[in-house]
Amino acid sequence: MTDKPTTSSTAASDDAVPTIATSSTPDPFAPRPVTPLRQRMIEDMAARMLNAATQRGYVRGCKRFAAFLKRSPETATVEDVRLFQLHLVDAGASICTRNQTMVGLGFLFRVTLRRPDLADAVYYLREPRKVPLVMSPVEVRCLLAAARTIKARLALSLAYGCGLRAGEVVRIKVCDVDSAQMIIRIVQAKGRKDRHVMLSPDTLALMRAYWPERSTRFDDGVAPDQRWLFPGYFRHRPMTPRQLNRLFHEAADAACIKKGVTLHTLRHSCATHLLERGLDIRLIQALLGHEKLDTTAHYTRVATGTIAAIESPLDQLTKTKPRRKRKPKSGTDEQGE
Repeated sequence: MTDKPTTSSTAASDDAVPTIATSSTPDPFAPRPVTPLRQRMIEDMAARMLNAATQRGYVRGCKRFAAFLKRSPETATVEDVRLFQLHLVDAGASICTRNQTMVGLGFLFRVTLRRPDLADAVYYLREPRKVPLVMSPVEVRCLLAAARTIKARLALSLAYGCGLRAGEVVRIKVCDVDSAQMIIRIVQAKGRKDRHVMLSPDTLALMRAYWPERSTRFDDGVAPDQRWLFPGYFRHRPMTPRQLNRLFHEAADAACIKKGVTLHTLRHSCATHLLERGLDIRLIQALLGHEKLDTTAHYTRVATGTIAAIESPLDQLTKTKPRRKRKPKSGTDEQGE
């Protein structure tokens, strides 16, 4: 009788043991090392106190240029910059995206690499100015009434009633609201400027009604006056502009507003409605935080109420004016006598 071959227990155990990754196995979740060039650029941006969003945009543009070159931007030539700009056009990049990309590259060439020849090769396209979309007062009223929560209604009321940007709404703190003077302080808005906007009695009443319902789970360890008016999902962070945009579109859908409005449309509508009411354009400029008056004057093109009140010259043609009687000349009267 032939004996069956015995299987080694050691061999069986070896087959059952899975292979354990050694330290030489790359970790796909490990953060990628920062190149010396990117580190220098980040330090240059931090030294000039550029905000985080601007820094991310600049780095994103430089990464796109490096992917096009397939080598370090330090070795770029003027011809490379020219071909990259043609590549952006051929790729169908919008004028806004293209200009944002080239702004980041301009900073890299001018500041970090100190290559004025490359910086001079960067050019920007002028984006055609379109008439901003504006909602009527009736549409704004329906939008605010359609907000699902008092939090959403308050945030959208601030965007329209004060002419605020999305980022300005979500960054309001309790200490920024001055109910005694009926103003709200907007801290370090676009262009690193502070400004004041009006606080309407209706908005203040809405704030007081919202306060008992406000989430307090992240208020521990934060001074009462330093708490966010709209706290977010993470500790010490406010609600994000994306979340506010979602609340806006939910209200717009519920109000059956079909035209392509965005949250920024409320800011456009605020400026236009103030202009139609006859408010001085320089006051509107201060409220909106525009650096140039030309930017505010752009809203005169969409002030439909003001435009509709203008009398057409065609109406003057149809109006009959009474004919004046001609006075007889004194010399003629004397001759007749």
